[in-house]
Amino acid sequence: MPVRLAWRPPRREGPAPFSAEWLNAPPTLPERRVPALPAWFPSERLLSAGLVLMIVAAAALAADGDDRPARVAAPADGPAAVDPGPGQNDAGAVAMAATTAAVATVVATAAPTSAATAAVAPTTPPQPTPTYVPAPGFVAAPTTGAGGASGGALLPKYRLLTYYGHPHDENMGIVGEYPKEELLAKLREQAAAYEAADPSRPVMIGFEVIATVAQRDPGVDGTYLLPTDKETLEEYADFAAANNILLFLDVQIGRDSVANEIEKVRFLLERPQVHLAIDPEFAIAAKHGLPPKVLIVHQFVHEMIRYKDQLYPIDGVQLVINADGHGSPALKTDIFNILVRDEPVQFGGIKLFYREDMDSPLMPPADIVALDPPPDVVMYQ
Repeated sequence: MPVRLAWRPPRREGPAPFSAEWLNAPPTLPERRVPALPAWFPSERLLSAGLVLMIVAAAALAADGDDRPARVAAPADGPAAVDPGPGQNDAGAVAMAATTAAVATVVATAAPTSAATAAVAPTTPPQPTPTYVPAPGFVAAPTTGAGGASGGALLPKYRLLTYYGHPHDENMGIVGEYPKEELLAKLREQAAAYEAADPSRPVMIGFEVIATVAQRDPGVDGTYLLPTDKETLEEYADFAAANNILLFLDVQIGRDSVANEIEKVRFLLERPQVHLAIDPEFAIAAKHGLPPKVLIVHQFVHEMIRYKDQLYPIDGVQLVINADGHGSPALKTDIFNILVRDEPVQFGGIKLFYREDMDSPLMPPADIVALDPPPDVVMYQ
């Protein structure tokens, strides 16, 4: 162990060590302690300076060559959806270290699905189809109802089952992989499995369409957002109404305010079958006499929602915390327990991925409804 001595020799007069004056000044001590060295050999001072420079250069090269994996931010490249800004997840922590590690794993695997990485190219929308009669056993979405906590409320009476994605991008979810008619048929088939797994709770189905897409670049307005064209949103809203299903408009906030993003879809939120993901204008149900709106907030990690213990019910809004991210059934169960079961949540949800979860494998409906508590909302991407 090094020992600090009380006595220190007086500082030698002259230029500062390793300065140009110091290197060129005549030494006060013999320059060479080994007389056999030739006269052209550098002095001890020059050798010392060169050695220090070599050590500094080596350290810099080692730092530049460090190939450790970069920290992954949630959700994807660009600003966060719930807590705007490039540095999300700065507050709070999961109680136990083991569960914290599990949640971090989900973020690393689920982040690519939280936001778009390129602009969405418009395509020719398919033509509307005749009214699709609800299959036996499934509940049609209510089209009328009074505002308030009970009139026309969907939860907890029904289990909501939705398909998620962007109509013009198949990489952002199943909604973009199929035409609306084929997508609806697949959704009804998936709903039948949940009816069989839990006949005590009727299933209500719907699409969740991304209404504003977070981007890598700030764009002309600096919000890091690309809005979905109104024609596409209206098309899916009309299709939902014609087929008695729900439509959730998924608003990604980027650097904009929640209020501004709600204004972009307000004209559709005035329809009784249209609901919002992320954050709504709470007064909208009361103003237009609509049934309570379902609000879905996607959560990947504990830190995404701050002050969760201060949440409380609001008349006209049914808040769903949706445990997001893909992984093994055991990991998804742990995340659901951390974010939903063990937190003050009004209604709980879970997201499943047809592609990413298949290798894990995909959790069957019987295992989903066996979660504690059983999810009120089940979403497939």
